[in-house]
Amino acid sequence: MTPEEHIEKRVAEFLESCRRQGVKATHQRAEILRELAGSQEHPDAETIHRRVRQRLPTISLDTVYRTLRLLEHKGVIARVGSVRDRARYDANTDRHHHFVCTACGMIGDFYSDAMDRLPVPREVSEMGSVEGVYVELRGICRDCRQKAVKPEGRAGSQS
Repeated sequence: MTPEEHIEKRVAEFLESCRRQGVKATHQRAEILRELAGSQEHPDAETIHRRVRQRLPTISLDTVYRTLRLLEHKGVIARVGSVRDRARYDANTDRHHHFVCTACGMIGDFYSDAMDRLPVPREVSEMGSVEGVYVELRGICRDCRQKAVKPEGRAGSQS
């Protein structure tokens, strides 16, 4: 299945789920999900709004926020942590984890069977039942690390 076919399948499944649950399946909601599902960068609401407005010029930022909350509530997307002040969203609902760059805010997905099998600490089990485990690793991404490496200064000749 091509990435485009996968996105369209997810959008169709969401719209059908809306219809079954009595939630209005609007074109705006479908476009917001389509935009998010086609992105690998975990965009925030403002970025999604800016991109969807290219196709739907009258869509409001409020509609994007309300739709993202609905999609999150329905389990279609997840809000992911960020070292920045804006919520970021992820349409990948497969079990996976995140690497967050503390310098630029980039969020990348990664898959790890070892992290999927981390035991739940007894203290957490005593608080309640665990429904999912999401691991977020924070550090400096390759691009930011390379930008931080300064070329060695050349000894200047004195004139």
